[in-house]
Amino acid sequence: MITTIQYNSRKLQIDLSKPLDISIPMRASKSNVNAWYVDAPKIEPVKDGDWVATVKDGACINFNNIEFNPHAHGTHTECVGHITNKVHSVNQNLKQFFFLAEVITVAPENYLKDKVISKKQLQFALGNKRRDAVVLRTIPNTKEKLSRQYSNTNWPYLLKDAVELLVKKGIKHLLIDTPSIDREKDECELLGHNAFWNTKGKLRMDATITELIFVPHTIPDGEYFLNLQIAPFENDATPSKPVLYKVMS
Repeated sequence: MITTIQYNSRKLQIDLSKPLDISIPMRASKSNVNAWYVDAPKIEPVKDGDWVATVKDGACINFNNIEFNPHAHGTHTECVGHITNKVHSVNQNLKQFFFLAEVITVAPENYLKDKVISKKQLQFALGNKRRDAVVLRTIPNTKEKLSRQYSNTNWPYLLKDAVELLVKKGIKHLLIDTPSIDREKDECELLGHNAFWNTKGKLRMDATITELIFVPHTIPDGEYFLNLQIAPFENDATPSKPVLYKVMS
C-alpha cells in the first residue's frame, strides 16, 4: 500500500504494508532485556482465593497484572521529566507521532576505559541532512541485544558534545539501542540528557529520547518515516513501539 504523504515542504512516498518495528517486546522472563539492577518483569494472573484468572485454570478469561519498569525492561520513550524536579509526563508533551528520521550505524570509539559515540562520528554520518529524528544503531549489532542483561556492563554512550551537535541540528527525537545515552555510572551528571533537553535554558519539552531499541541489519542506513508510538502513561517515560517506513521518494 504505497501512500503519498505531505510532510513539511516535501511529498514522501512510503509503503504502509512494510512496517519496520524496531522495538523490543517485553516478556515475563529472566531473559527479557534488562538494565538498572532490577528484577525481571512479571506478568501474572489475578488470584482471588482458589480462583486463578486464566482460561487454562478454569476461568472464562485471561486477566493478568503486569509489573515492570519502563526504563529497565524494554523499548521506552522518555521526556525531560526524567531528570527534572517536576515530573513532566511524556504523554502530555509528545503530541506528534510522525517524523522524518535518519538511521545511522556507529562503531563506538575507545575513550579512557569506555566506549563512546563522538561528535565527529555523528557529523560524518549525518552531514547536512535535515531530520527530526535520529535512529542510532551501535555495532556490534547482534540479536543478543534482545535479551542482554545490561547492569554493570558499562555500555557505549554519547559524549556531551555529540549530543550538543544533535540539538544544534534540530534533532527532536533521539533513538538508541542502549539503556541510556549517558554512561551507566556517572555520579548522576547525566551530561547527555541535560544537553539534549537544555536544562540550563529553555526546556525542550517536546523532545524525546527512546532507548533500548533494536535495529536489525536488514534495515540499511538512510532516510525513513518514523511512527513513534507510545503507551498513554502519565509518567516521565512509557513503553513505546517505534516503527519505520522506508522513504521511496
